[in-house]
Amino acid sequence: MPSLKELIHSLETLAPPAYQESYDNSGLIVGDPTIELTGVLLSLDCTEAVVEEAIRKGCNLVVAHHPIVFKGLKKLNGKNYVERTVIKAIQNDVAIYAIHTNLDHVPNGVNSMISARLGLQNVKILAPKRQTLLKLTFFIPANDASKVLDALYAAGAGKIGNYAECSFQTSGEGTFRPLEGADPYSGVVGELKRELEQRVELMFPAHLERKVLRALRQNHPYEEVAYYLQTLENENQEVGAGVVGELPEPLPLTYFLAHLKKSMQVSVIKYTASARETVSRVAVCGGAGSFLLPNALAVGADAFVTADYKYHEFFDAENRIVICDIGHYESEVFTKQLLHDCLSKRFGNFALHLSETNTNPVAYYH
Repeated sequence: MPSLKELIHSLETLAPPAYQESYDNSGLIVGDPTIELTGVLLSLDCTEAVVEEAIRKGCNLVVAHHPIVFKGLKKLNGKNYVERTVIKAIQNDVAIYAIHTNLDHVPNGVNSMISARLGLQNVKILAPKRQTLLKLTFFIPANDASKVLDALYAAGAGKIGNYAECSFQTSGEGTFRPLEGADPYSGVVGELKRELEQRVELMFPAHLERKVLRALRQNHPYEEVAYYLQTLENENQEVGAGVVGELPEPLPLTYFLAHLKKSMQVSVIKYTASARETVSRVAVCGGAGSFLLPNALAVGADAFVTADYKYHEFFDAENRIVICDIGHYESEVFTKQLLHDCLSKRFGNFALHLSETNTNPVAYYH
């Protein structure tokens, strides 16, 4: 049986915590990471009923998309559902892990799942994040460059979109004078040394900084490694909010709404009028996504599928785009299957359970 720590590593490889929003609370909320797992219950939310389901099914971990704790808890006396859920989990040795906006922001996350259900093609991030990339520049003897680069690539550096092992290299002459106490790779203590070196530059995700620098230091031949890091303003095309893609063929609005309803298994869609007769390009944001309307308009989307739109916000469409509100729960409930697919690839036949508890606080009267 895997430990909780091993399972967390897999989840955080899929969706690094560094990609969550500042207001979020993803990660291990309740539990000891060293425990051995007996089973995992996958759910959109973690409520008292979900913890009870986990206990019945012999699971000592609940992995939920939404964190049960958003704000700091000053007391634990069971006065609300958040406190009661946490108390029940602690009393029954059930750990709780949340994987929220970081799962929203990665290529194989929540929005990619929705776009796949809709059959969208050529899917791209709608609002790429900035300041999530670093550039590493270092200097190395020309004959040693390939070995060090291989180690850096293995650590996650040098990947740009669908291209791997990306770097830029220039040749030049480096100089140094080893001082007393130095153990130089080449040269003699006290004498100026001139060395034919490569200046190497490559990018990597900022959250991999420690791993990349460890690979650099462990494989570089110099006693003192000359390098520097730069934070990049570049948009990270692989990380960000929402996605946009194309339908295989344009659909009349009514046909698109029927397709959306069937694909997402929803009973009702709130939508706006539009001057456009057909829908071809579709923007998507699971959960509350009204903040991305300017981005959807900027990329020429015909429809924007999201949730939690307020009455006055619907007016912002101004007949330029069809806003389709399918409900928060409905837009993200399939996250359970996404997590199941990810973990089953890593842990095989380990006991993974999709929660059968309906945590949707909204009901519809037909």
